[in-house]
Amino acid sequence: MSSSEPRINSYREFADDVLPRIQANNYNTVQLMAVMEHSYYASFGYHVTNFFSVSSRSGTPEDLKYLIDKAHSLGLRVLMDVIHSHASNNVTDGLNGFDVGQSSQESYFHTGERGYHKLWDSRLFNYGNWEVLRFLLSNLRWWLEEFKFDGFRFDGVTSMLYHHHGIHMPFTGDYNEYFSEATDVDAVVYLMLANSLINNILPDATVIAEDVSGMPGLGRPVSEGGIGFDYRLAMAIPDKWIDYLKNKNDEEWSMMDLSCSLTNRRYTEKCISYAESHDQSIVGDKTIAFFLMDKEMYSGMSCLTDASPTIDRGIALHKMIHFITMALGGEGYLNFMGNEFGHPEWIDFPREGNGWSYEKCRRQWTLVDTDHLRYKFMNAFDRAMNALDEKFSFLSSTKQIVSCTDEENKVIVFERGDLVFVFNFHPENTYDGYKVGCDLPGKYRVALDSDAWEFGGHGRVGHDVDHFTSPEGIPGVPETNFNNRPNSFKVLSPARTCVVYYKVDESVEETNGINVISVSETLEMDASKQKNAEESAILVDHGDKENPQETNDRDTASFDEELQKDGAKQESIEEPAASVLDKKIVGSKLDEPEVEEMEDRTPDD
Repeated sequence: MSSSEPRINSYREFADDVLPRIQANNYNTVQLMAVMEHSYYASFGYHVTNFFSVSSRSGTPEDLKYLIDKAHSLGLRVLMDVIHSHASNNVTDGLNGFDVGQSSQESYFHTGERGYHKLWDSRLFNYGNWEVLRFLLSNLRWWLEEFKFDGFRFDGVTSMLYHHHGIHMPFTGDYNEYFSEATDVDAVVYLMLANSLINNILPDATVIAEDVSGMPGLGRPVSEGGIGFDYRLAMAIPDKWIDYLKNKNDEEWSMMDLSCSLTNRRYTEKCISYAESHDQSIVGDKTIAFFLMDKEMYSGMSCLTDASPTIDRGIALHKMIHFITMALGGEGYLNFMGNEFGHPEWIDFPREGNGWSYEKCRRQWTLVDTDHLRYKFMNAFDRAMNALDEKFSFLSSTKQIVSCTDEENKVIVFERGDLVFVFNFHPENTYDGYKVGCDLPGKYRVALDSDAWEFGGHGRVGHDVDHFTSPEGIPGVPETNFNNRPNSFKVLSPARTCVVYYKVDESVEETNGINVISVSETLEMDASKQKNAEESAILVDHGDKENPQETNDRDTASFDEELQKDGAKQESIEEPAASVLDKKIVGSKLDEPEVEEMEDRTPDD
């Protein structure tokens, strides 16, 4: 469904047309869905009929290898969506047919109700069977070694972990919900074996668990007694956003509730956050952009006319929702293709109910490619979000402190790494001089601003403004500080905007400034000396005509002495100098310790 046309796209078309878009938006990993062969297209690839076969709808195995090689050449890792939680119920073309006449101990699947998932209409593996373990583990190894995948996302892990499969089970965090007779120990052991095998074959593999229960130890190494996943999908976050968009007015949004939902994960167990995926926009629901702007997306997205209040609100909140999910929701960020630019409508696979239409089973890339449409603004902000992490690596930082959840003013302030994030969800109020707490003292500037013109904003926040901190209370005594932070600074926070601030490295800035001044002075001095040298040359031409050679030799000797004098300043420099001007610059660099090579710089560099 990655084609802009209403049809099935090929692996090679995806590689050539879509991968460059992913790289351009500064993503570093691609997760491919529906790679295993499946007979029913509308199952999203979840009803697997052949675990050792590439889905033939999109091409051959060689075509898939081309896609993966192309991704690697672009610096992208490739993860595969692997379905080992269940299998297609089909008897004719699936594993289900191999169960006929077998006992439970000899079957791929459990017999009776235990071997059938009522909601999915699929068969459930018997993980206590030795041959099932061999089958599934060899399947993982085959995809890694034959196609060079960089890891997996395990689908349906919650269903595997518990005999009740998580059906109608509201997990509250009570440990009795995780460690009881309801836990499928055979499935837990299989997952531990799977992660051990993957890490032995590919030590830097990335393995993600789709689990909504929050099983303790799921994201810890097997050597520690954990199940061994690198990340867990933070599946409660998109449900929270859909609940807010469907059921709450803007004034009813709770800053504390949002903050708690985004940070609700186990310490030292990493999560992948996401605001929406294909699950949230299947028929009956919509993309976040369509929830926010609905039918006005058909007529109000042109930049040639002023944005309506609905469009203005929609684009602003779309940027804020995705960014706060990324910045506060986990240690990685996931986006379903097209949602980065606010894809409209919903997803509906070809089926009997829609006349087998592909109309809603595609990605309308032309929307973001059309320069006069506002989709480009959301896409540009998505690119800037990822670029911010590339520069400051805040997602990998263990420092995450929410210092303010201001319910009255609808503001959330938090720190991630050394960055300070200010989100103003208020629909109307702009706060001038809003006080935010921070850890480190110094000078702060804007790193990213959702209200910038290039992101479809109104340009209300100045990017050239320096924000200086003030100490708060007694150092080391949090209760005397401002919002438990030892320092603070004041900002302009317009309605429905998010602004990120970074601490300026003033030592580098000061050093660069000194270097520029010293070089400027040197250039002036050298220009003066060059002028004197030129005047001497004129004297050689028009001076003592009786013995011009003697005058020329005398002046040349004095010029050589000047060169030797300047050369003494750089005894440790072995580079050949082309002129006095070059040597003066080198000399000024040696006078200033730890100054970088001379080049045109701005303070931000």
